[in-house]
Amino acid sequence: MFPEHRPRRLRTTPAMRRLVGETTLRPRQLILPMFVAEGIDTPRPISSMPGVVQHTRDTLRKAAVDAVNAGVGGLMLFGIPKNRDAEGSGGVDPNGILNVALRDLRAELGDSTVLMADTCLDEFTDHGHCGVLDAEGGVDNDATLRVYAEMGVAQAEAGAHLLGPSGMMDGQVGVIRAALDRAGHTDTGILAYSAKFASAFYGPFREAVDSQLKGDRKTYQQDSGNAREALREIELDIAEGADMIMVKPALSYLDVIKAAAEASPVPVAAYNISGEYAMVEAAAANGWLDRERTILEVLTSIRRAGADMTLTYWAAEAAAWLD
Repeated sequence: MFPEHRPRRLRTTPAMRRLVGETTLRPRQLILPMFVAEGIDTPRPISSMPGVVQHTRDTLRKAAVDAVNAGVGGLMLFGIPKNRDAEGSGGVDPNGILNVALRDLRAELGDSTVLMADTCLDEFTDHGHCGVLDAEGGVDNDATLRVYAEMGVAQAEAGAHLLGPSGMMDGQVGVIRAALDRAGHTDTGILAYSAKFASAFYGPFREAVDSQLKGDRKTYQQDSGNAREALREIELDIAEGADMIMVKPALSYLDVIKAAAEASPVPVAAYNISGEYAMVEAAAANGWLDRERTILEVLTSIRRAGADMTLTYWAAEAAAWLD
């Protein structure tokens, strides 16, 4: 009679495993982050993120259409300006690279996808911080909020369906929500980067956006050991009007994603970030990992933890495999 229980019966064939699978991973649950740079004529490869580029406006449009045709659920856009200043004025300029590119994609794609914009100043400041600085060189929370409000309205007017405030300023969601409503953009949503941790895994992203940062962002991004604080940030953002919330990074914070999913009444996103991407790509390039299997395992783990959607640089490629 031994063994009395044989769970392996439900693993015998691909069809059986598919039938009893607990976690679904579909193209619509994947969001592709994309970079567009001002003043370049051809796509510029990002050396630490093989396969990812800074796009021109023209190549961005084509790549976006291809991704949407592959079935991805949305696109998150980051802009890299030619010139920067202390206030990050390129981020609020209607003719700045990010807002111009948003208009390009909205004209090209309409409402066939969810177009998202990074509502943060780090790409646009000459010091690389996510906000404006005070006289002592620290990030001035409340002065930054005023810029975020203006930036959010500019992105909504450029065509973004969702804004992604990622700077971790206190009160950012409420200020942006109020500004959008005053400007008549009541249908523009907010995907709040509610639990964004000060992580070493952001390194390749800083190359991707040509970051000017010296030092770190530990005075506003969260400490990696603080899960309760993350839940408090999530609660505050929801109270301020966030339509969705995000945990970033994903792989080192699967426990936080799980806790967020259990507590949040709004959809939960997770960002499978640049360093996580780079690790897998480097290992696969060396023949140490099966690339496709590893990518799908990574994305499944994020879904299993509770994320309703995942931002990942593999979105378009993985969508094709899943479809």
